[in-house]
Amino acid sequence: MENSKTKPRAQLDRSAWVLAATELLAKEGVAGLRVELLAKHLKVTKGSFYWHFKDRSDLLLSVLEVWKEGRIRDIVKQTRANTGKELSQLHHVIEVYSASRSRKGMMIELAVRDWARRDEAAAAIVEEVDTWRLKCARELFLACGVPMAEASSRSMLLYAYVFGVSLMFCDRYADNVNDLKNDIAGLIASSSNATSS
Repeated sequence: MENSKTKPRAQLDRSAWVLAATELLAKEGVAGLRVELLAKHLKVTKGSFYWHFKDRSDLLLSVLEVWKEGRIRDIVKQTRANTGKELSQLHHVIEVYSASRSRKGMMIELAVRDWARRDEAAAAIVEEVDTWRLKCARELFLACGVPMAEASSRSMLLYAYVFGVSLMFCDRYADNVNDLKNDIAGLIASSSNATSS
């Protein structure tokens, strides 16, 4: 019978390290993202880490890049306008982003934003993601016939709302918070003709 202690460990690849680092980032922040903790969590030696990364900075940059690519991919997917269905797509975007987001995803987002307050590379990545968010939302508003200046304002309002709601505990604020969210979605997505009348 083979001893479990002599079984070879599964080989970790670079993406496994990045995934584990992202999860640790969400729990501990960037200061707590240390190679020793990661290796311990993954039950491997630090030598395994250096097989895939030059140093901690290389890992941190990889975490940022993977986060950025994932966010932009999701943003583009959620905001892609379907011809003739732009308004319903806009309502869908507002509903998706104003729904209770996964706690893990929210914690990662907050950790990356906190990191960006202290680090230029992280700040540049967050700015790039936010620019994509705003541009894609603006394109969707434009496809609904909203003029450029108003589309820009509405896209900013949309994400101010989304991030505000994601940080708030507002379930006890009103008897039916979902009705409030629907009303807000209607205000953000209403046609320019309706708001100007």
